[in-house]
Amino acid sequence: MNETNTLTRGNLDQLAFEMIAWDREDPKRIQHFLKVHALCRLIGLGEGLAPEELYILEAAAYVHDIGIRAAEQKYGTQNGKLQEELGPPLAEALLKKLGFADDVISRVCWLVGHHHTYTGISGQDYRILIEADWLVNNYEYGLTGRTIYASYDRIFVTETGKKLFTEMYGKP
Repeated sequence: MNETNTLTRGNLDQLAFEMIAWDREDPKRIQHFLKVHALCRLIGLGEGLAPEELYILEAAAYVHDIGIRAAEQKYGTQNGKLQEELGPPLAEALLKKLGFADDVISRVCWLVGHHHTYTGISGQDYRILIEADWLVNNYEYGLTGRTIYASYDRIFVTETGKKLFTEMYGKP
């Protein structure tokens, strides 16, 4: 039996609360991962992800930026590549603590370790995580005009992601 058959909404809710505690007193970061999670879920449902894939995607959305603080403390920067390097061990420890299945942990950590790599995207969960993060980042960074529309052409592939993009930012 595949370990992901034991998935529960409760694990995801616990993970959300753990991440809120992780980023305590930093409402911008907390709101960021909550927004990315909500958009991942919307896109995942819109694209018809299987329950196991959606569960992994939702878990990854909560922890995708878990390496930011470590990157800042160790190197003084939030650099995306450093997040990819430092995030997976932190995500693994948290997911293990909460009793997530090994196969879920493995994929979530892989996604955390690649969520700033925009080439060679494999898997709907990977694609959707990147699209949701970009939808949120475009807004949070105050991007406008050509910069936003360039991301549409480079990043967005799913029909649901494209629809959300055009609803938020207009047609490219």
